Amino acid sequence: MARKHHKPEEIVAKLRQVEVLMGQGKAVSEAVRAIGVTEATYYRWRSEYGGLKLDQVKRLKQLEQENGRLRKAVADLTLEKLVLKEAAFGKLLSAARRRACVAQVVAKLDVSERFACRVLEQHRSTQRKALETTDDEAALAAAIIDWARQYGRYGYRRITALLRAEGWRCNHKRVERIWRREGLKVPPRQPKRGRLWLNDGSCIRLRPDRPNQVWAYDFVEDRTRDGRKFRMLCVVDEFSREALAIRVARKLGAADVIDVLADLFIVRGTPAHIRSDNGPEFAATAVKGWISGVGAKTAFVEPGSPWENGYVESFNGKLRDELLAAEIFNTLAEAKVLIENWRVHYNTARPHSSLGYRPPAPEVIMPRAPAAATGPGPAGSAQPATATIH
Repeated sequence: MARKHHKPEEIVAKLRQVEVLMGQGKAVSEAVRAIGVTEATYYRWRSEYGGLKLDQVKRLKQLEQENGRLRKAVADLTLEKLVLKEAAFGKLLSAARRRACVAQVVAKLDVSERFACRVLEQHRSTQRKALETTDDEAALAAAIIDWARQYGRYGYRRITALLRAEGWRCNHKRVERIWRREGLKVPPRQPKRGRLWLNDGSCIRLRPDRPNQVWAYDFVEDRTRDGRKFRMLCVVDEFSREALAIRVARKLGAADVIDVLADLFIVRGTPAHIRSDNGPEFAATAVKGWISGVGAKTAFVEPGSPWENGYVESFNGKLRDELLAAEIFNTLAEAKVLIENWRVHYNTARPHSSLGYRPPAPEVIMPRAPAAATGPGPAGSAQPATATIH
């Protein structure tokens, strides 16, 4: 005979029946036989449902059902989180990417395709539809790339019009799909730049052809450990790339510029031009008058055009990258020593790429043998080279 399954309401009703029978003076065994179960079952029921009433049993049943629904919701949310984490970071904007993500999630997490499509917001018909490519796909892609290369400011809609005028039968959606697949986009507009012939201070217009012809100078700022600023006045020879001087001080003005230039003019002679930006220390009347008084000319670049003073800007970048960004200067005196040591190293030892990886001002230059010289002799009989002191 099949075992009957009792509902919680029936169990509570039978327990109440036993309580009534026992209240009438019957033994426990007789009362249990009256409800049709064994004593073991009765005691198990009493330990589980003893003291409960019918309305409390109904509420307990509702709580169990709600608890089951909550457990299922938490499990689904956890699984959805795993699916989204496995899929990709960011938005899946195209159906092809969502199709690939759904396939990856199904294979990796062993979930159903229906669940993965619901989480990733992919329609199941789109997921199951095979991607069809026409025979002219490659030719159309090549034509789109050619038009985009020829007209860089045209978007895919304008390219679609050009393709239709050329005889292609395609809509803008197909062109957009190929456009995105090939990584094409309209570049952002660049700010307009003035022509270089407006001023003779450009490094393109005024290019040196010998040493000591064009010098360039500019300021660089840094801080010591205590947070106080100090400035550096860098002077370079544009032809030889040599760092002529780096003056370090807390403050540098027009008088300091004149002092540095005077020391260099006495030792190296007066250059033909001195290039700088339009900073107040360089454009000061005293500085311009002093430079013209010693026979040199000023060459100011266009305002807001640091690329026209490219030689000294490049030197400033090397100075900051190789020294300032790597050293902590405790005091100003320490900064002066370290910066001067780096300047000497830059001139005499550091290879310069634009000079064939030779330093700008080596202490001893070993010239190469002439091209018409005979081949190398026996071992140990190398040709002696003359040393030139710079």
